[in-house]
Amino acid sequence: MVCERITAGITRSLVGKRPVKAMLDPYNPIGSTIHVNFNTSKKSRWQTDSRRCHINWVILDSDWEAEFCRVAESHPNVIAYVKNQNLGLEVPYRCGSVTRKYIPDFIVLLNDGHNDPLHLIVEIKGYRREDAKEKKTTMETYWIPGVNNLNHYGRWAFAEFTEVYRIEADFEAKIEDGFNKIITESTRKGD
Repeated sequence: MVCERITAGITRSLVGKRPVKAMLDPYNPIGSTIHVNFNTSKKSRWQTDSRRCHINWVILDSDWEAEFCRVAESHPNVIAYVKNQNLGLEVPYRCGSVTRKYIPDFIVLLNDGHNDPLHLIVEIKGYRREDAKEKKTTMETYWIPGVNNLNHYGRWAFAEFTEVYRIEADFEAKIEDGFNKIITESTRKGD
């Protein structure tokens, strides 16, 4: 794990000099929710608002995920969202010497003020063990920069929400941060 953290630190220090590129599934580089159809025996689920999610149910792993669904459906900047269940978005990562697959909780399409919408990968996490820290590091250091550097799949970002009572405020702050970056970038270009 120490080696992974050192490697991640080196990778972050080389941003802009040696860009990371994501390696996508060559047979299925672009996912879709068009063919989502599965059965479940889980009773805990959220009936979605069809204006925000065209899949009729979110299968919940926790009450926290239900709170996120409520927040996503009520936020004016959310274009669409979906629970990443049976969609195929998996991100490989290492936890110690073991290679694992990380399946993020949600994908949210946001109007953050740019010309193209932002794809926000959302993780809802209560207790954070070491593997959760490795997942976050992988997303922020490798996957998000890697897919953004491909310049073909839109803009992507990652957010992890760790406090149920702060999901709404933290989500708003993430969107506000995106708007602030646009203002800063346009101010620099105007100089």
